[in-house]
Amino acid sequence: MARLTDLPPAVAKRYAELECPSFATTPWADGPPLAERRVAIVSSAGLVVRGEKPFRGRDADYRVIPSETRPDQLMLSHISINLDRSGFQEDWNVVFPLDRLRELAAERVIGSVAATHYSFMGATDPLQMEGYACEVASRLKDDGVDAVLLSPV
Repeated sequence: MARLTDLPPAVAKRYAELECPSFATTPWADGPPLAERRVAIVSSAGLVVRGEKPFRGRDADYRVIPSETRPDQLMLSHISINLDRSGFQEDWNVVFPLDRLRELAAERVIGSVAATHYSFMGATDPLQMEGYACEVASRLKDDGVDAVLLSPV
C-alpha cells in the first residue's frame, strides 16, 4: 500500500480530501465455530474470470468467481499506479487465497469453501457499491456462507 507522501501531489490531495462514508448498519460477529463455517472470498482487486467483462474505471458492480476457477483463468483488471502486480503473477493466493482456503477445509480448520466468490473494483466510491454489496450478501447467504475473507488490494 502506498502512502499519501509517495503519490503524485494531485493524487495525494484528492485522496486526502475524500470523505469517509458511514453506514447505518451494525456488523454481527456471532455464529458457529470456525471449523463449522462456510467461507467465501470477497476481493477488491478487480478480479475477473478470463472471457468475462473486465472492470473499467470505477465500476461499482461485481464479478462472480466460481470455486473451480484455476489460476490461469483469473485476471487482475484493477488499474492503479499504486498496484504492484508481481505478487499476483507469481502466486494468485497473494490476492485470491483460494488454495489456502481449500487447505484449511482439508485440515478441518474451516467447515467448507463456498461455491462462489466475488470481486469488486477497489477504487470505487463505497456509496455507489452499496446496492451491489447487498446483492452479494444475499448471494452469499443463499450459498450458506457464514464467514467471508476480505482480500483488499
